[in-house]
Amino acid sequence: MGNSGLKQHYETASKTGVLQLSNSKLKEIPPEVFNLSDHLRNLDLSKNKIPGIPDDISKFKFIKQLNLSSNSIQNVPTALANLKKLELLNLSCNNIASLPDSFENLSNLKQLYLNNNKFKLFPKQILELKNLEVIDLSNNKLVSLPDGMSKLTAAEMNLSRNEISSLSEDLHEAPKLKILRLEENCLSLDAIKPSLLRDSKIHTLNIDGNLFEPKQLASLEGYNEYTERYTAMKKKMF
Repeated sequence: MGNSGLKQHYETASKTGVLQLSNSKLKEIPPEVFNLSDHLRNLDLSKNKIPGIPDDISKFKFIKQLNLSSNSIQNVPTALANLKKLELLNLSCNNIASLPDSFENLSNLKQLYLNNNKFKLFPKQILELKNLEVIDLSNNKLVSLPDGMSKLTAAEMNLSRNEISSLSEDLHEAPKLKILRLEENCLSLDAIKPSLLRDSKIHTLNIDGNLFEPKQLASLEGYNEYTERYTAMKKKMF
Protein backbone atom coordinates (compact mmCIF):
# COMPACT_ATOMS: atom_id res chain seq x y z
CA MET A 1 0.00 0.00 0.00
CA GLY A 2 1.44 3.37 -1.05
CA ASN A 3 1.93 6.38 1.22
CA SER A 4 -1.11 8.15 -0.23
CA GLY A 5 -3.24 5.10 0.48
CA LEU A 6 -1.94 4.89 4.04
CA LYS A 7 -2.59 8.58 4.59
CA GLN A 8 -6.20 8.11 3.58
CA HIS A 9 -6.47 5.19 6.01
CA TYR A 10 -5.11 7.33 8.84
CA GLU A 11 -7.49 10.19 8.11
CA THR A 12 -10.47 7.86 8.06
CA ALA A 13 -9.33 6.09 11.22
CA SER A 14 -9.12 9.37 13.13
CA LYS A 15 -12.87 9.72 12.57
CA THR A 16 -14.06 6.11 12.81
CA GLY A 17 -11.69 4.72 15.44
CA VAL A 18 -11.02 1.74 13.16
CA LEU A 19 -7.71 1.19 11.34
CA GLN A 20 -7.17 -1.82 9.09
CA LEU A 21 -3.64 -2.31 7.73
CA SER A 22 -3.85 -6.04 7.15
CA ASN A 23 -1.59 -7.49 4.46
CA SER A 24 0.24 -4.19 3.88
CA LYS A 25 3.82 -5.56 3.85
CA LEU A 26 4.65 -3.68 7.05
CA LYS A 27 7.93 -4.51 8.81
CA GLU A 28 7.05 -2.40 11.84
CA ILE A 29 4.11 -0.49 13.22
CA PRO A 30 4.24 2.92 11.47
CA PRO A 31 4.74 5.98 13.74
CA GLU A 32 1.55 7.46 12.29
CA VAL A 33 -0.42 4.65 13.91
CA PHE A 34 0.75 5.70 17.37
CA ASN A 35 -0.31 9.27 16.60
CA LEU A 36 -3.86 7.89 16.47
CA SER A 37 -3.63 6.34 19.92
CA ASP A 38 -6.34 8.59 21.40
CA HIS A 39 -8.76 7.70 18.60
CA LEU A 40 -8.37 3.99 17.87
CA ARG A 41 -10.78 1.39 19.22
CA ASN A 42 -10.00 -1.31 16.64
CA LEU A 43 -6.56 -1.92 15.09
CA ASP A 44 -5.86 -4.66 12.54
CA LEU A 45 -2.19 -5.23 11.67
CA SER A 46 -2.54 -8.88 10.66
CA LYS A 47 -0.70 -10.58 7.79
CA ASN A 48 2.38 -8.35 7.81
CA LYS A 49 6.05 -8.91 8.67
CA ILE A 50 6.14 -7.21 12.07
CA PRO A 51 8.86 -8.89 14.22
CA GLY A 52 7.89 -7.45 17.58
CA ILE A 53 5.50 -5.31 19.59
CA PRO A 54 7.09 -2.04 20.78
CA ASP A 55 6.53 -0.66 24.28
CA ASP A 56 4.66 2.25 22.69
CA ILE A 57 1.75 -0.16 22.35
CA SER A 58 0.82 1.07 25.83
CA LYS A 59 -0.34 4.36 24.28
CA PHE A 60 -3.54 2.75 23.00
CA LYS A 61 -5.52 3.42 26.18
CA PHE A 62 -8.93 3.11 24.53
CA ILE A 63 -8.39 0.20 22.16
CA LYS A 64 -10.86 -2.69 22.41
CA GLN A 65 -9.75 -4.97 19.56
CA LEU A 66 -6.16 -5.62 18.51
CA ASN A 67 -5.25 -8.04 15.73
CA LEU A 68 -1.56 -8.87 15.26
CA SER A 69 -2.04 -12.35 13.82
CA SER A 70 0.16 -13.75 11.05
CA ASN A 71 3.30 -11.72 11.74
CA SER A 72 6.74 -12.74 13.04
CA ILE A 73 6.29 -11.78 16.70
CA GLN A 74 8.35 -13.71 19.24
CA ASN A 75 7.81 -11.78 22.48
CA VAL A 76 4.87 -10.09 24.13
CA PRO A 77 6.00 -6.96 26.00
CA THR A 78 5.03 -6.11 29.56
CA ALA A 79 3.64 -2.83 28.20
CA LEU A 80 0.74 -4.64 26.55
CA ALA A 81 -0.83 -4.98 29.99
CA ASN A 82 -1.60 -1.25 29.95
CA LEU A 83 -4.40 -1.81 27.43
CA LYS A 84 -7.04 -1.84 30.15
CA LYS A 85 -10.01 -1.62 27.78
CA LEU A 86 -8.84 -4.42 25.48
CA GLU A 87 -11.56 -7.03 24.90
CA LEU A 88 -10.20 -9.01 21.94
CA LEU A 89 -6.55 -9.86 21.29
CA ASN A 90 -5.47 -11.96 18.32
CA LEU A 91 -1.82 -13.07 18.37
CA SER A 92 -2.33 -16.26 16.37
CA CYS A 93 0.15 -17.47 13.77
CA ASN A 94 3.31 -15.97 15.30
CA ASN A 95 6.35 -17.41 17.13
CA ILE A 96 5.30 -16.72 20.72
CA ALA A 97 6.28 -19.22 23.43
CA SER A 98 5.31 -17.38 26.63
CA LEU A 99 3.45 -14.42 28.08
CA PRO A 100 4.75 -11.82 30.57
CA ASP A 101 3.48 -11.95 34.15
CA SER A 102 1.81 -8.59 33.61
CA PHE A 103 -0.53 -10.18 31.04
CA GLU A 104 -2.91 -11.09 33.84
CA ASN A 105 -3.68 -7.37 34.24
CA LEU A 106 -5.71 -7.31 31.00
CA SER A 107 -8.81 -7.27 33.15
CA ASN A 108 -11.37 -6.66 30.39
CA LEU A 109 -10.08 -9.27 27.93
CA LYS A 110 -12.88 -11.51 26.67
CA GLN A 111 -11.42 -13.24 23.60
CA LEU A 112 -7.81 -14.41 23.29
CA TYR A 113 -6.38 -16.15 20.23
CA LEU A 114 -2.92 -17.71 20.67
CA ASN A 115 -3.30 -20.57 18.21
CA ASN A 116 -0.45 -21.51 15.87
CA ASN A 117 2.39 -20.38 18.13
CA LYS A 118 5.20 -22.10 20.09
CA PHE A 119 3.70 -22.61 23.55
CA LYS A 120 5.01 -25.70 25.37
CA LEU A 121 3.59 -24.71 28.74
CA PHE A 122 0.03 -23.56 29.32
CA PRO A 123 0.30 -19.81 30.10
CA LYS A 124 -1.02 -19.56 33.67
CA GLN A 125 -1.55 -15.81 33.31
CA ILE A 126 -4.72 -16.72 31.41
CA LEU A 127 -6.18 -18.14 34.62
CA GLU A 128 -6.18 -14.66 36.18
CA LEU A 129 -8.27 -13.07 33.41
CA LYS A 130 -11.63 -12.70 35.17
CA ASN A 131 -13.69 -11.74 32.10
CA LEU A 132 -12.23 -14.22 29.62
CA GLU A 133 -14.88 -16.00 27.54
CA VAL A 134 -12.96 -17.64 24.69
CA ILE A 135 -9.36 -18.93 24.58
CA ASP A 136 -7.78 -20.60 21.54
CA LEU A 137 -4.44 -22.37 22.08
CA SER A 138 -4.77 -24.88 19.26
CA ASN A 139 -1.77 -25.79 17.12
CA ASN A 140 0.90 -25.31 19.77
CA LYS A 141 3.18 -27.75 21.60
CA LEU A 142 1.36 -28.10 24.90
CA VAL A 143 1.86 -31.44 26.68
CA SER A 144 -0.34 -31.01 29.77
CA LEU A 145 -2.70 -28.71 31.65
CA PRO A 146 -1.49 -27.36 35.01
CA ASP A 147 -3.29 -27.44 38.34
CA GLY A 148 -5.29 -24.31 38.90
CA MET A 149 -7.57 -24.72 35.89
CA SER A 150 -10.46 -24.30 38.32
CA LYS A 151 -9.80 -20.55 38.03
CA LEU A 152 -10.41 -20.51 34.27
CA THR A 153 -13.42 -18.30 33.53
CA ALA A 154 -13.74 -19.05 29.80
CA ALA A 155 -16.83 -20.77 28.45
CA GLU A 156 -14.96 -22.08 25.41
CA MET A 157 -11.39 -23.43 25.20
CA ASN A 158 -9.72 -24.84 22.09
CA LEU A 159 -6.67 -27.04 22.76
CA SER A 160 -6.80 -29.14 19.60
CA ARG A 161 -3.68 -30.18 17.71
CA ASN A 162 -1.24 -30.09 20.61
CA GLU A 163 0.66 -32.91 22.33
CA ILE A 164 -1.42 -33.08 25.50
CA SER A 165 -1.30 -36.39 27.36
CA SER A 166 -2.67 -35.31 30.75
CA LEU A 167 -5.34 -32.94 32.08
CA SER A 168 -5.39 -31.22 35.44
CA GLU A 169 -7.32 -32.79 38.31
CA ASP A 170 -9.39 -29.64 38.84
CA LEU A 171 -10.41 -28.92 35.24
CA HIS A 172 -13.96 -29.99 36.03
CA GLU A 173 -14.18 -27.09 38.51
CA ALA A 174 -13.81 -24.40 35.81
CA PRO A 175 -17.06 -22.56 36.61
CA LYS A 176 -18.21 -21.60 33.10
CA LEU A 177 -16.42 -24.04 30.78
CA LYS A 178 -18.98 -25.53 28.39
CA ILE A 179 -17.05 -26.22 25.18
CA LEU A 180 -13.70 -28.03 25.31
CA ARG A 181 -11.86 -29.01 22.14
CA LEU A 182 -9.11 -31.59 22.52
CA GLU A 183 -8.91 -33.10 19.02
CA GLU A 184 -5.61 -34.51 17.79
CA ASN A 185 -3.68 -34.74 21.04
CA CYS A 186 -2.02 -37.65 22.87
CA LEU A 187 -4.74 -38.45 25.39
CA SER A 188 -5.45 -42.01 26.49
CA LEU A 189 -8.91 -42.97 27.71
CA ASP A 190 -7.86 -42.92 31.37
CA ALA A 191 -6.75 -39.29 31.00
CA ILE A 192 -10.46 -38.37 30.81
CA LYS A 193 -11.41 -38.23 34.49
CA PRO A 194 -14.96 -39.22 35.48
CA SER A 195 -15.23 -35.84 37.25
CA LEU A 196 -14.80 -34.05 33.91
CA LEU A 197 -17.83 -35.85 32.51
CA ARG A 198 -19.89 -36.01 35.69
CA ASP A 199 -19.26 -32.78 37.57
CA SER A 200 -18.28 -30.14 35.02
CA LYS A 201 -20.54 -27.80 33.04
CA ILE A 202 -19.06 -29.07 29.75
CA HIS A 203 -21.73 -29.99 27.22
CA THR A 204 -19.47 -30.24 24.15
CA LEU A 205 -16.28 -32.29 24.43
CA ASN A 206 -14.42 -32.89 21.16
CA ILE A 207 -11.83 -35.66 21.42
CA ASP A 208 -11.38 -37.11 17.92
CA GLY A 209 -7.82 -38.03 16.95
CA ASN A 210 -6.49 -39.16 20.33
CA LEU A 211 -5.24 -42.57 21.51
CA PHE A 212 -8.73 -44.04 21.86
CA GLU A 213 -11.95 -44.22 19.88
CA PRO A 214 -14.50 -41.51 20.76
CA LYS A 215 -17.18 -44.17 21.26
CA GLN A 216 -15.12 -45.55 24.18
CA LEU A 217 -16.08 -42.44 26.13
CA ALA A 218 -19.44 -44.12 26.73
CA SER A 219 -17.76 -46.68 28.99
CA LEU A 220 -16.63 -44.05 31.50
CA GLU A 221 -18.33 -43.12 34.74
CA GLY A 222 -20.09 -39.79 34.31
CA TYR A 223 -20.86 -40.25 30.63
CA ASN A 224 -24.63 -40.24 31.24
CA GLU A 225 -24.42 -36.89 33.03
CA TYR A 226 -22.37 -35.50 30.15
CA THR A 227 -24.89 -36.63 27.53
CA GLU A 228 -27.72 -35.11 29.57
CA ARG A 229 -25.99 -31.71 29.41
CA TYR A 230 -25.37 -32.15 25.68
CA THR A 231 -29.02 -33.01 25.04
CA ALA A 232 -30.23 -30.06 27.12
CA MET A 233 -27.93 -27.75 25.15
CA LYS A 234 -29.30 -29.04 21.84
CA LYS A 235 -32.88 -28.50 23.00
CA LYS A 236 -32.10 -24.86 23.82
CA MET A 237 -30.76 -24.33 20.31
CA PHE A 238 -34.00 -25.38 18.64
